[in-house]
Amino acid sequence: MNTQPGTQHPSAVVPDRLFDDAEAETRWRARFHAPRISVPDWAIDAPDANLYVSNASGVWEVYAWNRATGEHRRVTDRPNGTMMATPSPDGESIWWFNDTDGDEFGSWVREPFAGGAAAERAVPDVHDGYPAGLEIGTDVITIGVSTDDGSRLFAHKAGKTELFYSHEDDAGIASMSRDESLLALSHSEHGDSRHPALRVVNTADFAAVADKWDGEGKGLSALSFSPVLGDQRLLVLHERRGREELMIWDITADTETEIELELPGEVSADWYPEADALLVAQFHQGRSSLYRYELESGKLSSLDTSPGRIGGAGVRPDGTVEYSWSSAAQPTAVRVRTSDGTDSVLLEPPGERAPESAPITDAFVEGVGGQIHALVSRPVDAPEGPLPTVFSLHGGPHAADEDRFSAYRATWLDAGFAVVEVNYRGSTGYGSAWRDAIEGRPGLTELEDVASVHDWAVQSGLADPKKCVVNGASWGGYLSLLALGTQPGRWAAGVAGVPVADYVAAYEDEMEQLRSFDRALFGGSPESVPAVYDECSPITYVDAVAVPVLVLAGDNDPRCPIRQIENYLDRLAKRDLPYEFYRYDAGHGSLVIAETIKQTSIEVHFALRALGLR
Repeated sequence: MNTQPGTQHPSAVVPDRLFDDAEAETRWRARFHAPRISVPDWAIDAPDANLYVSNASGVWEVYAWNRATGEHRRVTDRPNGTMMATPSPDGESIWWFNDTDGDEFGSWVREPFAGGAAAERAVPDVHDGYPAGLEIGTDVITIGVSTDDGSRLFAHKAGKTELFYSHEDDAGIASMSRDESLLALSHSEHGDSRHPALRVVNTADFAAVADKWDGEGKGLSALSFSPVLGDQRLLVLHERRGREELMIWDITADTETEIELELPGEVSADWYPEADALLVAQFHQGRSSLYRYELESGKLSSLDTSPGRIGGAGVRPDGTVEYSWSSAAQPTAVRVRTSDGTDSVLLEPPGERAPESAPITDAFVEGVGGQIHALVSRPVDAPEGPLPTVFSLHGGPHAADEDRFSAYRATWLDAGFAVVEVNYRGSTGYGSAWRDAIEGRPGLTELEDVASVHDWAVQSGLADPKKCVVNGASWGGYLSLLALGTQPGRWAAGVAGVPVADYVAAYEDEMEQLRSFDRALFGGSPESVPAVYDECSPITYVDAVAVPVLVLAGDNDPRCPIRQIENYLDRLAKRDLPYEFYRYDAGHGSLVIAETIKQTSIEVHFALRALGLR
């Protein structure tokens, strides 16, 4: 939705520079400009045909890499960037999702892998919508689409397209078997999209072959079918023991094999090419590790990656593992590990490497709901004593802050702030109970944990209690606005990027997938549980906000739509309170590096001014 504001809100100040020191100014910008790439994805029947996304042009776009010739080709070139793409199994074509200015609403288009022809709509008789899964086979193509009317799943085969599934609740295409005879669907027909069930259908007539649901509060996620032709085993994530673990579901034999790895934290996985082993990714206390698990013997072997964050990983046909790695101090690199244990950089993007930053340390704080894990960073040259501190709250809410490289975090550190990242209740990686503890009282529950960590930061001597800033984007932006209204004595300023600000209006305008999520999280719609939405909405507490506020929002955002943000700002405008608004022409964030730099400079400059440091 693109609207024009009824009230002219004070525009955010865009500084010419953040730092007087030329070297510092160059350094923070260089971290954003440094070219980065994702782990390559390859065609299963043509592994020399690879795709990745990169910001090398200044905008995140899709690139093709022909490993046989060494040629790299930029595929997409759109003003607001492109992130979703996949190769066809034969490597002959590239499918990428074509939306409008970052609004996430559109269709899949297709073009030749080698280039030379314009992209065209891949399956013309599938209507536009929000993406809900895609599986491309040689004979069968399945596409999921979500709209305000719910979820619709289509199949295209033998030159014809048919609608084979439709439901008002959230559903999507998860995985197709290697022989294209079976298709796994994720659905929430039981009314809870946060804990989905699975259905496997045959692709002959799309009749159900098998259904699996573990009951209330226990989701199932299909990761992928075996890559071996004729092997009908499906790799699944379950949470039967209170955390996400692995299971292999043999559809033909109708058997389950739960894999108990005895690793702390939570795991995900993918198959090795021969389907005799799994590549396991473990997440524990903000860091990731990779393992090989032998299915026959049950042997688990560490791949001995350095402490940090694994941003993606896959196994090549020859058994080599390619993965993305970074830490808070070290910038991202795409690496390759051979079967003999040799580990090296796979691809060096063009240009200068990003300058390093400060490492993080861990804090474990007791809260009302249990022990809270926070990641803490101090500027490398910080003086002794309490520091101005930004509490940076992650989005999601089902996500987590990690020991990963962040040009954004590094900019706050360069500006003299300590940075505290809180993996509050609602975060993933700490078990199902921790993730689901926010049900029925979202926002306020997370902020109890933020308050506990804030108390610790002040009492430990890290944070200056008069110079604490709360900030975040998306769900983190929502929490920031809610914190300003419900915890006014803790904060000296607040920064909210693409936030939920008026939850009832947000529900009315947001994409249906998020409405389904909200119904599961809040216990119903605003009509059925109005008191919960009222209690958990930032606009309810806008009159209690007592410090400067900065809000950033995208015109085309389907997740945190602009109208509900305007409602909050209109209420704020009636107060004698300093606030600023930055509005940009994109969706839920930006894939344009110059725009990201601009927004970061606005945020840090605002905080410095609000705290009297500039």
